Amino acid sequence: MRNKRIQLWLGWLIVASIAALCFPLVPDDTLPAKIYVNTVGVSSVLMAFVGILRNRPEHRGPWLLFAFGMALMVSGDITYDVTELRLGEYPYPSWADAMYLCAYPFLLVPGMVRLSRGNRDRDRGGLIDAAVISTGIGLIYWVFVVGPTLADAGTPILERFVTIGYPLCDVLLTAAAARMFTRPENRTPSLRLLGLGSCLMLSCDLIYTTASSTAQYTGGFVDSGFLMAYICWAASALHPSMRQRPQTGIEPHRVGGRRLGVLAACTLLAPGLLFLQGARDAEYIAWAGIGTGAVVLFLLVLTRTWGFVKQVQRQAGKLEDLAMHDELTGLANRRGFERRLTTALAAGAPHVLLLDLNGFKAVNDRFGHAVGDELLVVIAHRVADALPAGAVVARMGGDEFAVLLPARSADDCDQLADRLHTTIRFPVHAGGHDLLVGASIGIADSAGIIDQGEMLRRADVAMYAAKAAGGRRHRWYAADLDTQAGEEARLGADLRIALNEGQFHLVYQPIVELPTGEVRAVESLIRWQHPERGYVSPIDFIPVAERNGLIIELGQWILRTACEQYRTWQARGAAPPHLGVNVSARQLAEPGFVDSVAAILSETGMSPHALVVEITETTVFGGGVAVRAVHELHELGIAIALDDFGTGHSSLGILQAVPVKILKVDKSFVENVTVSDRHAVIASTLIQLTSGLGLIAVAEGVETAEQAEALHRLGYRRAQGYHFGRPVPDPFALLDQLSVVE
Repeated sequence: MRNKRIQLWLGWLIVASIAALCFPLVPDDTLPAKIYVNTVGVSSVLMAFVGILRNRPEHRGPWLLFAFGMALMVSGDITYDVTELRLGEYPYPSWADAMYLCAYPFLLVPGMVRLSRGNRDRDRGGLIDAAVISTGIGLIYWVFVVGPTLADAGTPILERFVTIGYPLCDVLLTAAAARMFTRPENRTPSLRLLGLGSCLMLSCDLIYTTASSTAQYTGGFVDSGFLMAYICWAASALHPSMRQRPQTGIEPHRVGGRRLGVLAACTLLAPGLLFLQGARDAEYIAWAGIGTGAVVLFLLVLTRTWGFVKQVQRQAGKLEDLAMHDELTGLANRRGFERRLTTALAAGAPHVLLLDLNGFKAVNDRFGHAVGDELLVVIAHRVADALPAGAVVARMGGDEFAVLLPARSADDCDQLADRLHTTIRFPVHAGGHDLLVGASIGIADSAGIIDQGEMLRRADVAMYAAKAAGGRRHRWYAADLDTQAGEEARLGADLRIALNEGQFHLVYQPIVELPTGEVRAVESLIRWQHPERGYVSPIDFIPVAERNGLIIELGQWILRTACEQYRTWQARGAAPPHLGVNVSARQLAEPGFVDSVAAILSETGMSPHALVVEITETTVFGGGVAVRAVHELHELGIAIALDDFGTGHSSLGILQAVPVKILKVDKSFVENVTVSDRHAVIASTLIQLTSGLGLIAVAEGVETAEQAEALHRLGYRRAQGYHFGRPVPDPFALLDQLSVVE
């Protein structure tokens, strides 16, 4: 059906246009010529009504009134020709003129105005542009038609009114057509055809009126232009795009080169007419009309220019606002915060609180960035609502926020930090999930500071110190934090050197069967003997390696070295059934980690079934990439051990999410198992849990025979600790030690 409608309007436009353009070939002022032209006009009116009935527009009323105006216009043509045939001349004015003039209100108000208007707010710039164009056209009419008509006192008053009425209607038609084309939403095919027909009608009216005033009008292609106007109007009603009102979601303020060209031409009409009249008859120049028109055009252009200036100022303000605010949360951004901090430093003694969310990365990895963004918006609103009057909050980027607290005491800062901790820890409902995050908060004052960059640096150092301490409290900046930060940087550099120069080595601790003491596995542990620092504990250097990313390379070295050592034991016929290697959260989150593990196993020739990857509960808390990596390791045949079990965030939930085979019960539940009924109950509950799930339980930190006996009575069959063997670097020494264990 849609294709048929398109073929109808296009077929009509082509056939009728050919007929209109061929009209000058018909002998002028003959009966066939008059029948020819009126047939095209009447057909146009009929096709306009056909289009309205077929397309059923949602704004049918204006279309029907517009078609009625077309009918009046064509009726005027028929009346004009019939009168001329009957009387042999055309009386002026006549009933035909009455029909022409009555047609304009129907064409203008319901048609050109209402059909092309959506529900947008008024575009004042477009209205001024339309006024400039119509004033220019009106000035031409004034000079060549209206002025001379008013000056001719010998012409009857009715004739003069009718003569002036046509230019007035054309000026209104100009304004309506110009307004239509200055609305960018009116770019539908239907409204383009409607506007094209109006421009043709206006142009032909202008030629006809000015030529008639000088007795030079001879018809011809001007009459073809009138017919083309009817044809375009009919095609606009036939086109399917007329069924809906124009879209109003288009930005109306763009002014292109073509519009500027038209406006420039209209403003030059006044001096152009002045030169033209001066060249034709220097003694008679329509000074009053041209001068008035020039003044009106000048004021309109001045108003339009002022509108441009105000628009630029508004847009500049919007750009400034966008440049200073975060698009996601609506808070100030880093640039805006730094500007306000600079002002606050010059005016008083402000404080800065820097917040970094704990657990946000896990949310992003597990639920996606859309949920993460939703969480950030909620947290941003909570922080803003918790601030006292005069404070400013900004999103500095990612999950980092900053608060500017001008002229407040240290106690006020402490209270605000505690309040922020509390409000951030409440569950956030985002993406259909209840999410929990915390915050690490660093605080810096402005003592001895004049630079906003230094103040933000100090707050950043304090914030990282709070994060290193667990993120449950806030930290104030102090000079010793810079020392600690410098020490961490030096330690990170030494780590790089140690890895390159082979300063690391592995030690191995046995995991035995209870009560026999038979070795069932060994756990590999890394040690660092620094040439100047001496022994450096893994507790000190592993967190640094995780923060600077060196843990990825270090972890690969550990895995490869342990696998090579295991193959050496196998070659000697003394290898334990399994070898355990610890893996950090940073390694699991690294793209391609599982592939690198598979490659090392292949290079060393070690079976994946002999490898145990040990992870902690916090490593996979929050799911996401880490959990997927653990599942992929399990699919390779690698056993997964959950280390330090019972001390993490949500142990039972982890057991459901991760394919765990071994649970290593934390030593905090083991060390008092012989002296505390409470600890014995916990240890017993844990072994019942693992047995019920079909998992292997390993008791860590067993240091005495009494602990080993108590654990065996509770049901434990695997244990690890100094009682069975300390971690040692030499595998032969390890085997010798194991051979004497009872």
